Amino acid sequence: MGKIYKSIAELVGNTPLVELTNYEKEHDLKANIYGKLEYFNPSGSIKDRAALNMILKAEREGKIKPGDTIVENTSGNTGIGLAAFAAARGYKLKLILEPGQSIERQQIFKAYGVDVKIYTDFPEFNEAMANGTFNLPFFYDMLQRYADTEPNHYFINQLANEANPDAHYTTTGPEIWNDTDGKVDILVGLCGTGGTIYGTGKYLKEKNPDLKIYVAQPSADSVKTPDNPNANTIDGVVFFKDAPKDAKTEFVSSIPYEECFEIPADDAYATGRQLLRSDGIFLGQSAAAALNAATILAKRPENAGKNIVVMMADNGYKYLSTNMYKAED
Repeated sequence: MGKIYKSIAELVGNTPLVELTNYEKEHDLKANIYGKLEYFNPSGSIKDRAALNMILKAEREGKIKPGDTIVENTSGNTGIGLAAFAAARGYKLKLILEPGQSIERQQIFKAYGVDVKIYTDFPEFNEAMANGTFNLPFFYDMLQRYADTEPNHYFINQLANEANPDAHYTTTGPEIWNDTDGKVDILVGLCGTGGTIYGTGKYLKEKNPDLKIYVAQPSADSVKTPDNPNANTIDGVVFFKDAPKDAKTEFVSSIPYEECFEIPADDAYATGRQLLRSDGIFLGQSAAAALNAATILAKRPENAGKNIVVMMADNGYKYLSTNMYKAED
């Protein structure tokens, strides 16, 4: 019978690359903008690629077997991808969740039956934050020690796991290259672990050394603080430019980028709403921020006629409880 798949793990990748034709016309853009629509992955985001690849690597190396528990920290999408493929391949999942995630993401974890903890459940974390010794190496070690103390637990560690960027080097990059017939000039995205831009950019720059990589990050006023507790935010991404070295993953530190754009969340939200109405494409927050940065690039005279590929990590369904798509008066 036809083509029938045996698992959702077979559905990862080969996501469409779509030109934003109506958006380009509305903004009178002279460059071509192509959105890599990663919400076509089975659990709805680009993180499916890394999640599945990390699980497969651990299986090949004999580090996990069905029935074991995978441990990971997450801002949301990696956790959802891990939940989907853990279910498909017979694992349990325990997530340490960054605070402040959308209601939709928290509900998704509950639906999957994931054991969810938060950072502050760990006394070591609270102590490190209080005395100013918290950094990424400390965090890796804390979660590794936790997994080591529990039977049949495995810390998959997306922040340092080479299978994360490798998923994009072996799939995302080649897909973009093939779909553009090798005519890609600019790559734009945001960073969480950095695996997407590092792996995809590495492949594309090997094929075209003249490719330019641009990154974006939330502007300073797009972060919740005690003085600005109701700020609109761009979820699931980190500060890229000028962040301390011990706050960056190795992947982030290895990205050969040209420029970093600081995007206000309000501008990203407006861009997402514009694209939804012009082209019917329903973006998540980081995808909309990446498109905002790409629009700035597309308006520069030197980029006329060039092909800009934007990494669009997920769609808007996980953000309906935020201000991004609230009905306007």
